[in-house]
Amino acid sequence: MTRRLIPNCRLIAALLLTLTLAAAPALAAADATLTVTKPEQVGLSSERLARIDATMNGYVEAGKIAGATGLIARRGEIAYFNTYGYRDLETKEPMPKDALFRIYSMSKAVTGVAVMILHEKYGFPLRTPASRWIPALGDMEVAEWSVDPGTGDPSMELVPANRDMTVQDLLTHTAGISYGGPRNAQGQSFYAELGVSSRDQNLAEFVEKLGQSPLHDHPGTVWRYGLSMDVLGRLVEVISGKTFDVFLEDEIFAPLGMKDTAFYVRPGTEDRLAVLYTPDREARDGTIVRSTAPPQDSYLQKPKIFYGGAGLVSTTTDYFRMVQMLLDGGKYEGGQMLSPKSVKLLSSDHIGDMPRVGQLMGPGDGFGLTFRVNGNPGINGALGSPGEYSWGGAAGTRFWIDPDEEMVGVFMIQILPHGGLTYGTEFHNLAYQAIVD
Repeated sequence: MTRRLIPNCRLIAALLLTLTLAAAPALAAADATLTVTKPEQVGLSSERLARIDATMNGYVEAGKIAGATGLIARRGEIAYFNTYGYRDLETKEPMPKDALFRIYSMSKAVTGVAVMILHEKYGFPLRTPASRWIPALGDMEVAEWSVDPGTGDPSMELVPANRDMTVQDLLTHTAGISYGGPRNAQGQSFYAELGVSSRDQNLAEFVEKLGQSPLHDHPGTVWRYGLSMDVLGRLVEVISGKTFDVFLEDEIFAPLGMKDTAFYVRPGTEDRLAVLYTPDREARDGTIVRSTAPPQDSYLQKPKIFYGGAGLVSTTTDYFRMVQMLLDGGKYEGGQMLSPKSVKLLSSDHIGDMPRVGQLMGPGDGFGLTFRVNGNPGINGALGSPGEYSWGGAAGTRFWIDPDEEMVGVFMIQILPHGGLTYGTEFHNLAYQAIVD
């Protein structure tokens, strides 16, 4: 009796998609000055790296992602750089290697580098109060809530902050600043009342309003994610005498050759901006639909305010240039952007056992100057190395820097919100399982 083999339709579909994209017209070169080396030359397995392609293309075939890009470099050589799926799912335009992505909170690492450049240039201690340069951030109050032991009723009281926030507090999200802002006795956000988050203002106006609001916590007592990096953008302006966008261009983007990274999509490159998608809440099966909020034209115009916490667009290779510079101890082709000691300080844990609010860090993680720091892979249960540092963006973008393995990775995707989705984590894990030496 002859046994009939039944094909795995899902696998075949994924393979056909891979072949279709490979047969498409050549993708635009992301950067002619960067080359991809054979993975085995830097201790990575080509066969194991191929699992990334199968996984991501499988998600494309299933309708769970439109497209993405991934880059892995080890020992100073790019060993893997691929694209998956489409820049625009509806038109079936393949994802180009030079696609532009809204990187949201991956902007924070850029801001951290900017602050450290000034720290090195002028030598001010990171524990210097930010009010030295921004008086509005001095003598602030804290919104403290308590519960009446007799009635159980909550009440709010404004009390003087135990001290002024420092530059280090801002870099580590321990300044008492959040995203939504503390609430008043009526349950309304102070930030909303003051217009703190308005985009119709510049950074100077933003910090003046923020200084009128109480803090969530006393500085240096709680790790709470928030607008600290945007405050630091204004700090850079005051210290340097340049607007934040000009400082980043002059001191980081131009020296590193990050030609596409900016606070908006440069004219003539709009057709490279990846379409933004969102989970289909009606289907509830992991599939996605085209986003309408935020709209697709977000980041196409130069903004009035330059958010250091979430305002940049970038490409995979542009961002690679910055993380490789950090892995190389601040060195880049043509100069030394930061001292190795400054890079070490950026990537060291600064918060220890401090209480944390939110689910952005796992057990065993610490936090450096804008980076999550892997304190113990055995506790957080993830492939990686102690001392690996990383962060991501709201639309699922992600990067990591691993000094032990001499490896960096950049993963770009556009699904917002991304909470509960694990595509970046899977890319990270599949990169590490490809290490074979």
